[in-house]
Amino acid sequence: MSSLVPPPFFPPDPDDEPLLHQREYTVRSYRMASDRLRIRGMVHDQKPAGTYIKDDPDPMSVHQMVVDLIVAFPSLEIVEAEVVMEVTPHTTCTRIEDTYQQLIGVSIARGFTHLVRELFGGPRGCTHVGALLQAMAPVAIQSLWSMRSFDTPVNLRSVTPAERMEMMKVNFNTCHVWDTEGEHVRKVAAGELLDPPRWAVKRLAELDRPIDEWYER
Repeated sequence: MSSLVPPPFFPPDPDDEPLLHQREYTVRSYRMASDRLRIRGMVHDQKPAGTYIKDDPDPMSVHQMVVDLIVAFPSLEIVEAEVVMEVTPHTTCTRIEDTYQQLIGVSIARGFTHLVRELFGGPRGCTHVGALLQAMAPVAIQSLWSMRSFDTPVNLRSVTPAERMEMMKVNFNTCHVWDTEGEHVRKVAAGELLDPPRWAVKRLAELDRPIDEWYER
């Protein structure tokens, strides 16, 4: 039985445990204009060779759905939405594609996951598209800094504490690190610069470049 190609950095398969299923989410963001970004996502399910069809030598795709969202910046309001179901188990699956036009006018920021469940949960939508949408929302948030620095480099030392606070607000209460009662937010509120991310420190060291470059990108 041929094995599937694992995603980058994925741990090796355990010994003596046959693979049953592989699901991959791929989400990318693109700058369309200074006030628009595209969030494109794909969910892809595969079964190992021979799982359902005896002596079939190749893995088989059983689901593949693609979602394209055009999002306004900086409001993060969805202005266009397209769902294409490229691989489905039933011909009737694709009937639900146009239902996702309800995403137009919705913010992909806070509360998006709850809204997706409300609008498209259960028989109101596709389970796999719903899961993909929930994976896409964080990518929009991760793209905000990139959008801000695309045309104008951001110097974190030169912005005022109030401006820095406003820039960081999108992270508040998104996880335990950004708890509004926690250390990170207290430092931002006090006008302090946060330490660079660990991955940035590591990469700058590999490049033999000073840490200060992080604040002047």
